[in-house]
Amino acid sequence: MRIVVALGGNALLHRGEHPDAAVQRANVDRVAIALAALAHENELVVTHGNGPQIGLLAGESVSDPALSAPCPLDLLGAQTQGMIGSLLACTLHDVLPGHRIVTLVTHTLVRADDPAFARPTKFVGQAYSRDMARSLARKRGWHIARDAKGWRRVVPSPAPERILETETIHELLNSGTLVVCGGGGGVPVTADRDTGALTGADALLDKDLAAARLAEDLKADFLLILTDVPNVYTGYGTPDQQPVLDATPADLRRGGYPDGSMGPKAEAAARFVERTGGLAAIGALDAAYAIVHGTSGTLVRPDLTVG
Repeated sequence: MRIVVALGGNALLHRGEHPDAAVQRANVDRVAIALAALAHENELVVTHGNGPQIGLLAGESVSDPALSAPCPLDLLGAQTQGMIGSLLACTLHDVLPGHRIVTLVTHTLVRADDPAFARPTKFVGQAYSRDMARSLARKRGWHIARDAKGWRRVVPSPAPERILETETIHELLNSGTLVVCGGGGGVPVTADRDTGALTGADALLDKDLAAARLAEDLKADFLLILTDVPNVYTGYGTPDQQPVLDATPADLRRGGYPDGSMGPKAEAAARFVERTGGLAAIGALDAAYAIVHGTSGTLVRPDLTVG
């Protein structure tokens, strides 16, 4: 079976942890163990989040006196793909001796006229007080918005149209290689309508929606979205919280899950199942093998109702 795995950003950094290299190295061992059992039996493509890492790099770039201007987000995203991909590849190499493993920096095509460029919504970087955030917005031309942590920078998050290296990933899978790619949704690029020349976009992509797009184009059988909760829940965080064990795309969309947490995961699973007729699931990292075998997580399946 061909499985595309979407690792949450918390796979390498748990909530509240400092983004130290030693912390991420320790956490990646848990990721490798969770994926190893699946890799023995299936073709795997592993994608991953990069929120904490790119937030750190963006803050460092803004504050670096050696730079005349901060590095754009597309280049910072490429840096995180290399860093996180190296951690994953090395650790997977240790738990899967003899297995071919490669990390591939990938680029994701977005539309230059995507309305998201005019409506920044994706949070990046640290939280500030309102006054500090407003001062930075004036000084640096940022858009800012409030979230649970405080006032933060928001950037565009255009829809992923296509992962440009999809055919290369196909070939690697066909040769028996486990591929780590699509970190942070990939490096966002636009293409010139006349020449096809690529230009990096100062934006951040949704990694789950990009993983769903990649899984569709790779003709994957299963999209596995791993996070830090065992299931999708209705009424999450309330006394009425209930796990959702089985759902159709329509069920997920009726759930009204928040954009900042479960919403994109639910939408990614729904899109993949609708467009391919395959299966998707959302659940906890440590239960990856059990989720694929139907004993944990939230399974997302096609609506089998005959009209």
